[in-house]
Amino acid sequence: MTLDPKLLEILACPIDKGKLLYFPEEDTLYNPRLKRRYFIKQNIPIMLVDESQVVDEKEHERLMAL
Repeated sequence: MTLDPKLLEILACPIDKGKLLYFPEEDTLYNPRLKRRYFIKQNIPIMLVDESQVVDEKEHERLMAL
């Protein structure tokens, strides 16, 4: 299931307040500026910084190539 497009319009990174990239096939929202991934569980974006994941350069490059 994909997130509602209206929800995607208003979601922002809680750290820098910038837009996020959405990867529905990975249930992930991604901030390429901070290399930080936010997970989506049961169609609910988990926008808590403590539950996000900082990705390494290799993963960042993979995500940016999708």
